[in-house]
Amino acid sequence: MYKGQTVSLTLIDNGFAEIQFDNQGESVNKFNQATLADLREAVDTLKAQSGIRGLLLSSAKPVFVVGADITEFKGMFTASKEDFIAGAQIANGLFSEIEDLPYPSVAAVNGFALGGGFEICLACDSRVISSKAAVGLPETGLGILPGWGGTVRLPRLIGYSTAVHWVASGEQQRPKAALEAGAVDLIAEPEQLREASLKLLEELASGEHDYQTRRTQKTSPLPMSDAELEATSSGFRSAIMGKVGAHYPAPLKVVELISSAATLHRDAAIKLENEAFYEVSQTPQARAMVGLFLNDQYIVKQAKNRGRALASKLPEIKTAGVIGAGIMGGGIAYQNAIRGYSVVMKDINQPALDLGIQEANKLLAKGVKRGKLTEEKAGQILSLIKPSLEDSDVAPCNMLVEAVVELESVKKMVLPAVEALLDNSAVITSNTSTISINRLAESLERPQNFCGMHFFNPVHAMPLVEIIRGENTSDETIAAVCAYALGLGKKPIVVNDCPGFLVNRVLFAMLFGLEIMISEGADFQQVDKVMEGWGLPMGPAYLMDVIGIDTINHCYPVMIDGLPQRFVKTADLWPTESIYQAERLGQKNARGYYSYELNEKGKPSKAVDETVVKMFADLYGEAKLVDADEIVDRLMIAMAMEMVHCLEEGVVASPAEADMALIYGVGFPAFRGGICRWMDEIGLQEVCDRGDRYAHISELYRPTETLRAMAAKGETLY
Repeated sequence: MYKGQTVSLTLIDNGFAEIQFDNQGESVNKFNQATLADLREAVDTLKAQSGIRGLLLSSAKPVFVVGADITEFKGMFTASKEDFIAGAQIANGLFSEIEDLPYPSVAAVNGFALGGGFEICLACDSRVISSKAAVGLPETGLGILPGWGGTVRLPRLIGYSTAVHWVASGEQQRPKAALEAGAVDLIAEPEQLREASLKLLEELASGEHDYQTRRTQKTSPLPMSDAELEATSSGFRSAIMGKVGAHYPAPLKVVELISSAATLHRDAAIKLENEAFYEVSQTPQARAMVGLFLNDQYIVKQAKNRGRALASKLPEIKTAGVIGAGIMGGGIAYQNAIRGYSVVMKDINQPALDLGIQEANKLLAKGVKRGKLTEEKAGQILSLIKPSLEDSDVAPCNMLVEAVVELESVKKMVLPAVEALLDNSAVITSNTSTISINRLAESLERPQNFCGMHFFNPVHAMPLVEIIRGENTSDETIAAVCAYALGLGKKPIVVNDCPGFLVNRVLFAMLFGLEIMISEGADFQQVDKVMEGWGLPMGPAYLMDVIGIDTINHCYPVMIDGLPQRFVKTADLWPTESIYQAERLGQKNARGYYSYELNEKGKPSKAVDETVVKMFADLYGEAKLVDADEIVDRLMIAMAMEMVHCLEEGVVASPAEADMALIYGVGFPAFRGGICRWMDEIGLQEVCDRGDRYAHISELYRPTETLRAMAAKGETLY
């Protein structure tokens, strides 16, 4: 009856019609303008047809519909309210027309049905889900709301409390949970899904099941009193504030919206949803989090494109190697094994190998405890790691990560010795956070096969891998290492060699800002509280304790020597140096800026240490409180200006990659979208003005001439 590029409508047996999603230009189905236009044609054609007994919704792809096309969201942020709501009503009108058809409808959910993909299923009278599928409304993870009837139909189907939890959390629901909640009517094995869906459709069409009562339920107000609504919604608001605070407005808006719409019929409730959807879409958090989603897609695409461009020249990774065991090497070896790579873990000391295997074993045991792995599977994964003291075991490796101690002299001994063992085409990488890749390459015969591969600790938990290109690194090597990082489940971002590379260089600008403030008499505890309130996962002093005070002191000279124009000490003895001299190493020895004791979960818990308070009072005078806005500026503007330098110098290629490096590398708050997005939000002129305010204190704050020119023209980084 109708066949478009994304949707088809056909007559099938028993007087049934089938709308099938099958986007010809994509690997998955998603709702974009083309899909909505095709669906409009299909629904119009269907409504003009007589003799139809029922409608089946299905997908020809391994997924049902993964949601809206996020790449089309950019226009959403600039549209007028009238245009925005009119756009939302296109999908809403279609879904309501399907819901109002004079015969029953069943959705056969064969794979992911998320966002709009789940919302169209909710418009159907019944849903049959594959045992391998999942459903959900993940929009709050993008800082927005479901906008195509999800907040209206779901609570009327599964109840107020369950619906609020599903929508506010954005969590995906597996078939069993969806069935128990009442969001689906039947679970079927994949090969039986179509048969089961058509059987249910026949039962509805023949009157064996009453679908009209459910339609009435889905289009009517919720059967809750005002007192019930207020009490339940109040509990949800408190829980959300306790979990994410006020930085993420979308979950709170969900509670407000579903509560307000509870007393309304469908069409009025959908209008309320449109209004709320528009309001939340105009927040900086929505712009930031949709931007993050697109940035994430961009960096993965960049990494894949490098590999595709040189596919014929890239060898398959047969065996990976890790030189240097211990906790870091063991973490890298574990990440290889968990992703299916055979890996040789080589060290010169048996205790280091034992520690590396112990680390891998500990991580696998956690997977077993959480039910993600069986004991048997964990054993199989562990068997992929071959601990070795023998040089000869490294010889077959064609992708190798050197992860020995962070000393240039040691690495320069290890790297050429390893290179001599390997095939001429093997790729060697160095896991270093500070040491120049160009200098390390000087020790190698084949520097074109060498680059940096900076894993962040803990390796299994941190998504980012910085891939550092040296002057002689070949494109083939960068492409191979990007492909390897993707294979490890990591997010690779390519940067050029410079002091601190990208993440640490920018992070240390913030830490220098902290050192200057404390040496002026600021209270580091207040600074930590203000920055955690601003959104950082931990304040900068606390962060240094976690990283290790010895590591920080080791890195500072690298930054001072490498970038002497801006990284300058402003006191004879900086706070972190004084702590280090007092043999306080942070969490490593339970004494740093704070003192630490293990809590009931066995994790370090920080407490104020009066020894440090007195030490700083003796050095810099009694601590004084500083205006919160000044604290934010003194740390964030230093970080922002250093990122601007990195962009201008070509250390990182784009604001998208710059922001994702900080999001994935140091936990920069997602709701702010990254340091570049934050600069755009407050305006580049404002960034320059704030920088000028503190430039007399340190060159870290002084805006570049290029940034001033962009600000004067009203330009943005994105």
